[in-house]
Amino acid sequence: MKPKSPSLFGATYERESRQLPVIGEQKDIRYYSSPAKSVLNGAETTGMGFWSINPYIGCAFGCAYCYARYTHRYVMERAATDERMTDVLGEAYNKLPPWLAFERNIFVKKNAPEVLSRTLRFGSDRHLKLLDGETIVIGTATDPYQPAERRFRITRGILDVLAGHPGLSVSIITKSPLITRDIDLLSRINRLSQLSIHISLITLDRELARRIEPRAPTPESRIRALARLREAGIDAGINCMPVLPGITDNPSDLEALVKRVSEAGATYVAACAVRLKSAARKRYLPFIEQEFPHLAERYRNTYANSAYAGEKYRDGLAQFFEKLTTKYGVRGWSSREDDEGDEALGALVPPLQLNLEL
Repeated sequence: MKPKSPSLFGATYERESRQLPVIGEQKDIRYYSSPAKSVLNGAETTGMGFWSINPYIGCAFGCAYCYARYTHRYVMERAATDERMTDVLGEAYNKLPPWLAFERNIFVKKNAPEVLSRTLRFGSDRHLKLLDGETIVIGTATDPYQPAERRFRITRGILDVLAGHPGLSVSIITKSPLITRDIDLLSRINRLSQLSIHISLITLDRELARRIEPRAPTPESRIRALARLREAGIDAGINCMPVLPGITDNPSDLEALVKRVSEAGATYVAACAVRLKSAARKRYLPFIEQEFPHLAERYRNTYANSAYAGEKYRDGLAQFFEKLTTKYGVRGWSSREDDEGDEALGALVPPLQLNLEL
């Protein structure tokens, strides 16, 4: 076998050139440059029925229930294997629990707009599939308008690319009112393509929201963002996801939320109960032990052998939201995850709290 040629600039330079450098800091959060080879992931990659774009990996909002923490660990492990870790990132990898590293070490795909532009060159295979009605969803794994976006503007760059491609179907998921900064581009996309905005909001209670989503924008600011988007003629609704059994599922509180967002112009309200797969469970269950200890045993029992809440709970929640959305004149959708068994709860929703199915 022919021996590998020595590096022109030496081994140290070659190693450091592959590393993911720190490009910004904000209190206890570090931002790393992570050049993307591709940014538009198809259904065959994601396992979902749409295309996804995530401008960032990791999310500073720190929501206790976040299902996407596993994606961050993959990046960290690949960086370690490929000797791409700086000393700072290596220390975070070795010392921080994965759930916390997800919130404190954010990877920025600075070249994402350029890569997307090449991917969507007119007449390319992916461009033609998207023109055929397949949807792009921005923000499936991390919030595209988290604090990093104020500085790096990657999401805005992506929108600028999409605004130059008529005939697409685009959806954006976010918790942040920062999205209203981009109403100019969103309006351009809305004129040329099909656009919908999904604002995540699980409670109107500001203090409760702060406990569950410690660094996310306030509920009031999200509702103001919803109203601004609707005033601009952009289709925008609310994802009341996830509903947290015993915490955010008080029927009167849920009704107040649906009523409030309908008044702000929401075109739909969607809901589903929290799902706890492996990575999410490792963060969420200890959070319940600390913040809501009276619910800890019920959660452990419910999610011991499944990622889902009980079937009766999910079915009752779906029917309850159907009644609410009908009452307040908005489209509604609620996921049962599976529809096997039809033991409908109908109107049998307790006056104070939906029962956690054990």
